[in-house]
Amino acid sequence: MLEIRNLHASINGKEILKGINLTVNDGEVHALMGQNGAGKSTLSNIIVGHPAYEVTTGEILFNGKDVLAMSPEERAHEGIFLSFQQPVEIPGVSMVNFMRAAVNAKRKYQGQEPMTAGDFLKLMREKRKLVELDSKLANRGVNEGFSGGEKKRNEIFQMAMLEPTFSILDETDSGLDVDALRIVAEGFNLLRTEKTSALVITHYQRLLDYLKPDIVHVLIDGRIVKTGTPELALEIENRGFDWIREEAGL
Repeated sequence: MLEIRNLHASINGKEILKGINLTVNDGEVHALMGQNGAGKSTLSNIIVGHPAYEVTTGEILFNGKDVLAMSPEERAHEGIFLSFQQPVEIPGVSMVNFMRAAVNAKRKYQGQEPMTAGDFLKLMREKRKLVELDSKLANRGVNEGFSGGEKKRNEIFQMAMLEPTFSILDETDSGLDVDALRIVAEGFNLLRTEKTSALVITHYQRLLDYLKPDIVHVLIDGRIVKTGTPELALEIENRGFDWIREEAGL
């Protein structure tokens, strides 16, 4: 599904990613762990097309297509989704209108007819239940007045509505209490299929206890220096990252 080859990238002239190689197959969930500043969020932003980052070398392929040649909108329509670490508020833009525009834009890209208002509202009610998103919140502006947990639930709700095939969860567990984390994780798990994949970026084991990744990677100083089974995340929880730095000679 997703293949990243020798990816180097910088921002404001400073190199952040220094040769990322990563392959995510259909149905796989990969966890990406690392200390602050390692380049985890940079990688997620580059995959979705954030204009502030410059790719200097390498390529990203998504189902065989050149991702770097696509606009951010095209990447989203192709099935790539990012759940933001810090979702922004968009006052004055209702959730209903925002999501209907997004869903119908994707349908248009795929050559489908726009969804009728009735069908859209029915779909919205169904998907809202997955993450226990209050109907009152769905009628507000996008993330307007939402708590941190509600914003993260809203991100998973948007994922449910757009039905991406590849999702990036960028520190979705940040700032969540135990109950909110459980709800968000269970919503994500309900959306998993043999044809969908994900990259989960996190510092902590607690999210992975719910999501149960297939593969765990450790990113240090812009490089993936270690890859292993889910037990690797448990070892990091107990020992931190310093032993991996030493092992990698960093």
